[in-house]
Amino acid sequence: MTTTEPAKADYWFDSALTLDDIEPDRYRTEISTDRYTDPAVVQREHDTIWMKVWQVVGRADELTNTGDWKQYRLFDQSYIVVRGKDARLRGFVNACRHRGNVLCQEARGNAKRGFLCQYHLWSYDLAGNLKGMLREALAGPIDKDTHGLIEVPVDTFGGFIFLNPDPDAAPLAEFIGEEVATMLAPYHLDEMTTVMDVTEAIDCNWKVVMDAFNEGYHINGVHPQLLAVLNIQPETTRYKFYENHSIAMAPFDVVGATPEKQVEGTLALPETFPGTVAVIPRFQELVKEYTAEDGSIDFPDGVTARTLLQKATRAHLTDMGLDVSGLTDAQMSDNHGWFLFPNFMMTIRAGECHVILSRPHPDGDPNRCIWHVASYMYLPKEMADAFKVDLIEVDEPGSYKYFEALQQDYEQMQRQQAGLRNKGLDHMMLVKEEVVVAKFHDTVDRWMAGKGAR
Repeated sequence: MTTTEPAKADYWFDSALTLDDIEPDRYRTEISTDRYTDPAVVQREHDTIWMKVWQVVGRADELTNTGDWKQYRLFDQSYIVVRGKDARLRGFVNACRHRGNVLCQEARGNAKRGFLCQYHLWSYDLAGNLKGMLREALAGPIDKDTHGLIEVPVDTFGGFIFLNPDPDAAPLAEFIGEEVATMLAPYHLDEMTTVMDVTEAIDCNWKVVMDAFNEGYHINGVHPQLLAVLNIQPETTRYKFYENHSIAMAPFDVVGATPEKQVEGTLALPETFPGTVAVIPRFQELVKEYTAEDGSIDFPDGVTARTLLQKATRAHLTDMGLDVSGLTDAQMSDNHGWFLFPNFMMTIRAGECHVILSRPHPDGDPNRCIWHVASYMYLPKEMADAFKVDLIEVDEPGSYKYFEALQQDYEQMQRQQAGLRNKGLDHMMLVKEEVVVAKFHDTVDRWMAGKGAR
């Protein structure tokens, strides 16, 4: 068993951009507030972004059996994703080809024998083919081969199901990008188990959610408890930008803190990152080596609470039989913030990840959205079922309590939307260290100008 970092000369962080490397005028920092409050902007986004882009609709392990299906609603559009007899996932417009009746009204179900329209009893198999019609002999000249369900592109990446309403969309692999896929592969996202899954309508624009999770500038004001362990000094953060996506990372470290304060901050991690609970006992054992009888801690050069957390994490995951050989020591401790356009925000470290999704509210109100928060853990197969949870759909606003940092964001985002609705405020101004937010809005601009889907 090895508990040391494998050689990784190509670790992206080592050659990534710093704030000083990013030209001041690379992205626009003055953002008009009407893009958060104007119904006309909602319609433009509907046409140029949401009906054209790949978007996450769930996890592949939600649909494991033949005939398992789930509904995905986007504004007033409805789609079905179903597992076929050939084990393939397919997506269809949720409407019968006869008179347009909705086929599936529930959120999910199983249609092992196919789909049956309750209006006039037209039936379809799991591949979308029209199989039968009521009194077919009297139906007239209807070509069954050309009147199957209307298919939309569906594919998977990292265990997530993606759907694109545009039948002419470029493949998902092309949209994600080969380099992004290669960089995320060592985390084994597709093998992770859902350990938290909550969706709720909240009172803010979908972009307010993406903005909030694409910067660490708000940590001092909103998450002061994280200052004990997260180094938010802008000069330590690194960035990498793609055509549509981005990644950013600030090391989990507190520069200049005493060993005692470093350890104290690390021991508080489970309050915000529950996945660290199992690692803490081994971390404490490693700290004992440097702890005197009076409780003082003396770390030699090269040893910090962060490096001990890395060592403990690698050992813990390896002992469970999990493959973390493709990850650096930094990836044992540090949350890497991945953003996949338009609405997928993920913080990921060895063994766990947390995902934030937001999409426009179905009623088109720019001041509301549907947010979906989920956590996933990399676990041995024999443990996965014990930790797996089902989706919680929150009906009463504020009734669900998230873990501390997420609850703080939940409350803050809705406060921001209330401020953005003020007519006297025509724009907001981003600071330099909010460059990922600026990049996101630059990508929004490009898609709304019709230059996104290529």
